[in-house]
Amino acid sequence: MPDCCDASADALPDMQASRDTRRLPIDKVGVKGIRHPIVVKDRNRGAQNTVADINMTVNLPHHFKGTHMSRFLEVLADHDDAISVENLPDLLTKVQERLSAHEAHIEMTFPYFMRKEAPVSKQAGLMDYQARFVASKKGDEFLMTLGVDVAVTSLCPCSKEISQYGAHNQRSLVSLNIQSNAFVWIEELIELVEANASCELYAILKRPDEKYVTERAYENPRFVEDMVRDLAEKLDADARITWFSVASENFESIHNHSAYAFIEGGEAR
Repeated sequence: MPDCCDASADALPDMQASRDTRRLPIDKVGVKGIRHPIVVKDRNRGAQNTVADINMTVNLPHHFKGTHMSRFLEVLADHDDAISVENLPDLLTKVQERLSAHEAHIEMTFPYFMRKEAPVSKQAGLMDYQARFVASKKGDEFLMTLGVDVAVTSLCPCSKEISQYGAHNQRSLVSLNIQSNAFVWIEELIELVEANASCELYAILKRPDEKYVTERAYENPRFVEDMVRDLAEKLDADARITWFSVASENFESIHNHSAYAFIEGGEAR
């Protein structure tokens, strides 16, 4: 009696490689939600180890029924030490070769930590930010986008102008993405966003710090439009940055909706 477990992979039918007759190529097909260690350059400590949520895809020509999903994981397994920006081109080349694809893409989203001191007490704590690398290889051309999501405080200029007492403020989330022709630190993007908010956030605040951040926000009111315009102006003036997008969402404290603004600049590749 034959043992089904004795069947070799070569003897089993390969349905993904079978022909599809609908003549519809697929732009991206692959795997999502992989968790994998990565190493990121840290301006103060040299390197930072973190864990990324990873999506990997390739293009699929119209005549193939499917792609071989396990091969993405096989390529990752060859990088079991950790992925870094430096080895992304090599990783994508291997994906292209392993899956016989012209285009290969990878998206990595990960927490990035910075040690910050409170503005008055100087109490230090770790702030976490969401960062991302989005890289692609089309033929021999490699392209990478760097992005960060930074939470800040914004205070409404209108509320301050019309109110006899105080002004309403809210938590804002600024999403910034860039392409560049030279190296840009993750910390640079985070600090740029924080410098253009009504006030930045801190991990630890004592009472003198709370007084400072409250008054700081009051002295620096920002509409959501101001947030993206101020950032776009500075990004446009940076010769290293060839393309950018910046979005700000203000989670309103006195409305049952958010305020939102978006600007894109440069030429995306």
